[in-house]
Amino acid sequence: MIAPVIAYGDPILRKIGEEIDKDYPNLNELISNMFETMESSNGVGLAAPQIGKPIRLFVVDASPFAEDEELEDEERNFLRNFKQAFINAEIIDEEGEEWPFSEGCLSIPGINEDVFRSETITIEYDDENFIKQSKTFSGLAARIIQHEYDHTEGIMFTDRVSSLKKRLLKKKLENISKGKVDVSYRMKFPKVKR
Repeated sequence: MIAPVIAYGDPILRKIGEEIDKDYPNLNELISNMFETMESSNGVGLAAPQIGKPIRLFVVDASPFAEDEELEDEERNFLRNFKQAFINAEIIDEEGEEWPFSEGCLSIPGINEDVFRSETITIEYDDENFIKQSKTFSGLAARIIQHEYDHTEGIMFTDRVSSLKKRLLKKKLENISKGKVDVSYRMKFPKVKR
């Protein structure tokens, strides 16, 4: 089932997600719905808060980046098959020089900005079977994970741009929160106070 994506301005996007256990209701269905929602919206990642669930869960599918001609073959091949869920994730290490990349977000349609992130991360998480994992990711995979992980921490990518950029984006962000944006996928906008 495709869920509406929660738009910028909704307080749920600012909540720190709660950890869940293997008994979380309909978890497999939720994960499947998240992948379906992400794919129908042409995203490469989606966090549970973006569909109204304030929990520590996100999904990624980096295969669209596998077509990037500038990537090394090894990274391209990895990204082609990099599709998984992360539950109760915790980034335990960040390494390498921070590098910029133009990021966007399904909750903030129509805005892309350069964000600096670490080259390599080590993350501990539970997989879909609640088997504890500890893995190191680099390049675009690390970036996607960091972006989605931020959502479970109540952080939006626009929080990571310069104060000047934030001021320049203010009106666009206000319009998104009011539903004044053209999108090709279902969204849920915050209730406007009258």
